[in-house]
Amino acid sequence: MSIVQTGACRRRIASKVSFRAAPLEPWTDAWVALDVRLEPDHLARLIDRALSRLDLSPLWAAYAGFGSTAYPPERLLAAILFETQRGHHRPAQWYRHAQESDPVRWLLRGFVPSRRCWYQFRDRVGSKLLGLVQQAVRQAIDEGFTPASRAAIDGTLLAANASRHKLLNESVLRQRCQKLAEAVAADEQGVPRAEQPRWLAATVRGRRRQAARYHKARDEMARRQQRNRQKRASKRTPAERIVIAPWDAEAALGRDKEKVFRPLYNVQLLDDLDSPLILGWLVAAQPNDAGLMGPVLRQAKEGLGVTIKTAVADAGYAGGADLAEAKELGATVYAPWQENDFSDKKEEKYYKKEQFTWLPQEQVYLCPQGQRLRFQGSSRQKRSGTEKIELQMYRGEQQSCAACPKRSQCTPGKGARTISRSEYEEHVEALRERMKSEKAKQLYKLRKQTVELANADLKEHRELRKLSGRGLKRALAQVGLTVLAHDLVVLDGLRRKRRNGAEHATPSPPGS
Repeated sequence: MSIVQTGACRRRIASKVSFRAAPLEPWTDAWVALDVRLEPDHLARLIDRALSRLDLSPLWAAYAGFGSTAYPPERLLAAILFETQRGHHRPAQWYRHAQESDPVRWLLRGFVPSRRCWYQFRDRVGSKLLGLVQQAVRQAIDEGFTPASRAAIDGTLLAANASRHKLLNESVLRQRCQKLAEAVAADEQGVPRAEQPRWLAATVRGRRRQAARYHKARDEMARRQQRNRQKRASKRTPAERIVIAPWDAEAALGRDKEKVFRPLYNVQLLDDLDSPLILGWLVAAQPNDAGLMGPVLRQAKEGLGVTIKTAVADAGYAGGADLAEAKELGATVYAPWQENDFSDKKEEKYYKKEQFTWLPQEQVYLCPQGQRLRFQGSSRQKRSGTEKIELQMYRGEQQSCAACPKRSQCTPGKGARTISRSEYEEHVEALRERMKSEKAKQLYKLRKQTVELANADLKEHRELRKLSGRGLKRALAQVGLTVLAHDLVVLDGLRRKRRNGAEHATPSPPGS
């Protein structure tokens, strides 16, 4: 949508919803005094310029038009994107900088929203961020900066806004919910409580909020216990060892990069291999990357209208179901099989499955010594939580395996060697064969130069190591603001680079 069309759309919505008039208009002396203090290439100007090229009508339409007159959402969003790019992610910081920072005051046009307003706007804008990011990426595609057909995907773990020292199991959580219910009932009846446990909130309002969070944690605990019971017996966790963070029940529990066990969220970035743009992202409440490649690729295909034909990832995305889903979405995956940069390269004691050759014509496996392992039967087993996949079992002949001179290198048991083959095995075999090529090795090197740098920038330069809000929706909003700010800065830089290159290009001689 052009800037003229965007302005017309803004006026149509403004005719139904009135926004506050800016205290500092561009023609006022106060505005000029503020404007001259910003350099021509200041980050605030860059973000304001890039944001003005987006269609913000979905954000304007989120205002109902009743109640107190709202601040113009484009002014609030511009200020938040500037703050996010500078590593300031908390609404309390935005509130303070709106009064103290010249660039933020310039972007706000003199508005000074309340602290509550910043928190409310963060929640309001969260659901609109994916569409705004996809707008920016589509502009880059239309302007020829990238075909958006090759991408690297990687995840990074961010600490949730919940204490790792206050995790509760099902029994303790049930007891606390009961005590909270009693405390809230006593508050409603006006009965004073003589003695309270230290964990109980000190005020009536605090206890009500605490009760709501604990009830949400109780429901989430029930779901986790149910998922645990559905796992295979060998993968099941004892019920009393399943714990939850009551102040952010949605957060997963796992070990971060520093090996600290804590509540966390998994941020997935889809980074373009042909430009510095981030093509998509999502946030998941799980400590690993299994099953997340498909949703990210589908998000790009449906939101951008392009197919990611080449997807580079690490070993965490190389599961059979992930590879099958990626192929269905039109993507060819390049990822190491069952190893990554941190894998232990120790020598295997027994022959690995990869050393057995699959013969599709005969539907048998051929062992390194030339013996055939034949089909014995199939079953459906649970993998990755509640997912069930079909497994086919292949076994060698008892007499041949017993007489084999390499038996001690093949199997530890007294019986014949067995191998399982999943319904997705052909995708895994194709991946292993593909990764032997020089093209695959060169593509995989790009992963460290793209998405790993994007994750490092997220944590180091944007200072996003711990989320400020609680819950999956606020985690999505915080990461989405960071991605949108990144893409707007990148896109503006690509445009300036092209413009400067055209201005300094040597004119062609007449008649050429």
